[in-house]
Amino acid sequence: MNFDLTHIPERTSGDRSYGITMVMDKGLSLKEAEHFIESSAPFTDLVKLGFGTALITQKLKEKVALYRSAGMKPYFGGTLFEMFIVRERYEDFKRFISECGLDTVEVSDGSIRMDHREKLECIADLAKDFRVLSEVGSKVKGVDLPDDLWVSNMKTELETGAWKVIAEARESGTIGIYQSDGSANRELIDAIMKEISVDDVLWEAPNKAQQAMFIKLIGANVNLGNIAPAEVVALEALRCGMRGDTFFEFLPKEYHTRKL
Repeated sequence: MNFDLTHIPERTSGDRSYGITMVMDKGLSLKEAEHFIESSAPFTDLVKLGFGTALITQKLKEKVALYRSAGMKPYFGGTLFEMFIVRERYEDFKRFISECGLDTVEVSDGSIRMDHREKLECIADLAKDFRVLSEVGSKVKGVDLPDDLWVSNMKTELETGAWKVIAEARESGTIGIYQSDGSANRELIDAIMKEISVDDVLWEAPNKAQQAMFIKLIGANVNLGNIAPAEVVALEALRCGMRGDTFFEFLPKEYHTRKL
């Protein structure tokens, strides 16, 4: 904070276990990553190298080391995990992420058919050596999980060793926990919140309206993901009531007399 203004919500800091911001890197250069770190490192916890881009990212190991030196936890998108699984190259996947210097990994089954028992076996195995993020929900439009299965899968994946479960939305924010128009699927979100601690869920929320909705619903320290690098500072401002969407969210009632 550059000035000690009152009624700013207290944010978690350091090696956060909640209040997490996950950023999606869809192909930043090393120089661009350096600029992103300069502006946004204090507000960023996880950096996902989206989709399967790790296979074609230039200077991949240097980028991983750069993010780690800035206190962030880089990892590869779940699509890459699925690319190895569908080719029956699971052991090669483990070797690849180890050689790249990662300590965090995403497990997902949003693009392929995968028996849930197999997914749980991968989570349990990877959790021996890595911090596991497990994504629930399909990336394919029209392939929907019943709400009770979403909740059940999240529960078992956490019990098996996942550090957090990710609620799928894609980078577009139009699938999974959202409708095709980007509005929230509140029935599903409410079902998840009823059964699972919000601190254990990383909600993908690429759009400002989605981010504001979760901040109002859960608070400043909600876990949010799929944030664009250029939007991290703006999200932190949104979390802290520094934008119109959440301006009055953390102010005492007596200040609300000035609402427009």
